[in-house]
Amino acid sequence: MRRREFIALLAGAVAAPTLAPFAARGQDTGVPVIGFLHPGSAGAYAKLVGAFQEGLKAEGFVDGENAAIAYQWADDDVDRLPALAAELVRSRVAVLAAVGRDPALAAKAATSSIPVVFVAGEDPVKLGLVFSLARPGGNLTGVNIISSALTAKRFDLLRALVPEAAHLAVLVDPTDVANTEATVRDAETAARWMGMQIRVLNASTSDEIDAAFDTIKTERLDALLVDLIPFFSGRRVQLVNLASSYAVPTIYGGRQFPEAGGLMSYGASLADAYRQAGGYTGRILKGESPADMPVGQLTKFELVVNVKTAKRLGLDVPPLLLGSADEVID
Repeated sequence: MRRREFIALLAGAVAAPTLAPFAARGQDTGVPVIGFLHPGSAGAYAKLVGAFQEGLKAEGFVDGENAAIAYQWADDDVDRLPALAAELVRSRVAVLAAVGRDPALAAKAATSSIPVVFVAGEDPVKLGLVFSLARPGGNLTGVNIISSALTAKRFDLLRALVPEAAHLAVLVDPTDVANTEATVRDAETAARWMGMQIRVLNASTSDEIDAAFDTIKTERLDALLVDLIPFFSGRRVQLVNLASSYAVPTIYGGRQFPEAGGLMSYGASLADAYRQAGGYTGRILKGESPADMPVGQLTKFELVVNVKTAKRLGLDVPPLLLGSADEVID
């Protein structure tokens, strides 16, 4: 098959409503098909998909040449993930990359035989994805992103930008129990240590997000920390716009927020996580077993500051803070 014809086949197959013919043809030509399951949308995560492909390429696999990636995007509707995972499994992909806690759980429920590479922001042992970090023991392995333990650092960064801040709001989703418990616990500890007070605000719907900002205004809270969870990531435009409208200095857990116009973020490098996941996928394609591949622990963190937003809020970003930023958006 000519390269041009092969690429055309890939493009048409990814857009098609069913993946089975695509996977079958990939197997017929000896090309491994990688399933890619994500809770977001393709446009919002294009750069990170590029990082995944970089990791894959480092192991000798190039999408459109000697490998093919079948993408399934939930478009911020996590309820679709089980069906999307099942469709990838039915198409007999060689490896299934599941980005996020909910995709990983959906993939685990869908197959016990196809290797799964996950990217998860919570302890994968507690989630039941693996038996242990050193020896996963099943058909899943991947990368663990440390997120909730960074709450104290995020408070510190808010204080650096808003020195007078004494009353901070923390926005969490009460239906996401594990993340909420960890974030609130860390926030209470950090607030006591820094001599601040916190107000925990719950939101599990768009209307409740609106109501949370009304509370911030009514109670004259100084700044806001938004928990890093899929629900809030999927509503980042709403959150960023409300923070701007209410003039609330806000820190987030991922760079997707300042890229959308938010003030700043501090968290694990998602590009590194996707790159590592791509590398794990390539290693499995070369014959390694996920049962024997230790879960990677992401240790690189990044600070992203949106200077344009800071100016709009009337905030002067200290030179020391700018100097320590991994990226400045202006």
